[in-house]
Amino acid sequence: MALRIGIQMDPLEHVKIDGDTTFALAEVAQARGAELFVYGPADMSFEAGRVTAWAREAKVQRVAGTPGVFGKTVKLDLAKDVDVVLMRQDPPFDMAYITACHLLEIISGETLVLNDPEGVRSSPEKIFPLLFPEIMPPTLVSRDPRDIAAFRETHKDIIVKPLYGHGGAGVFRLKQADSNLDSLLEMFFTRSREPVMVQAFLPAVSEGDKRIILVDGEAVGAINRRPQTGQVRSNLVVGGTAEKSDLSDADRRICETIGPELKRRGLMLTGIDVIGGRLTEVNVTSPTGIQALKKLSGIDTAAIFWDGVQEKLAGR
Repeated sequence: MALRIGIQMDPLEHVKIDGDTTFALAEVAQARGAELFVYGPADMSFEAGRVTAWAREAKVQRVAGTPGVFGKTVKLDLAKDVDVVLMRQDPPFDMAYITACHLLEIISGETLVLNDPEGVRSSPEKIFPLLFPEIMPPTLVSRDPRDIAAFRETHKDIIVKPLYGHGGAGVFRLKQADSNLDSLLEMFFTRSREPVMVQAFLPAVSEGDKRIILVDGEAVGAINRRPQTGQVRSNLVVGGTAEKSDLSDADRRICETIGPELKRRGLMLTGIDVIGGRLTEVNVTSPTGIQALKKLSGIDTAAIFWDGVQEKLAGR
């Protein structure tokens, strides 16, 4: 793989080598002979039709505390100087994120950008699943306290979460008798003009929240993320525990339902969240979990991903 790869990411020096997906992707690419450059969204500029980035030459290494070794800083023309751009910075999915997508869209006809920036900006992770209500839990997206109260009256036990949050932050469970709903909505709506997502609580979450990894719309494998006792959030970053898991028939039906649309939108690497056979989120920005999947099941998602990239480059 004699490729030049620009990786748009949070600082490489801060990643956790045993869990970070971007690190694993870079490690496999480097082992195949790729030349790596890393930069952040703030390092990009547009001028006179060119999208550029001040990037650092980098080599990754599986050394705790020193995951990267850096060379000189160079100004890259992202349309001419690299073969692939990986858009891997973490959310929040705000206007800065969307602007970065717009800039990368300008060069996506010349450089392969993954995930496709147009697909990313048009597929917010809690909005995209709304296209498939038949495989979701009962869901409401609203700012109207009357509709939210009526939804709780119907479903009794609900989850309320920010529409553009990530990593399990700001997720609340409210049972029918909980008197905090009004105060919670005041807190959300004072801080943001966005609606919230409200879903019926799925008791199956006590058995885990399954993360299924897909490459180019095809299911690769899954891990189960079990929450700590008494918790509803199973994200690994908030203390969830990863377990080996197989794909159930319901999981496969979900993947077969959404896979073609993921592929059509150029969302090459995605991670979907499934609880009790119901789709809750589709992670398209910087999906995680491939290192845990490899440790638990031996499935090398990064190798599968780069095989697919080579095929796409050959087809351009």
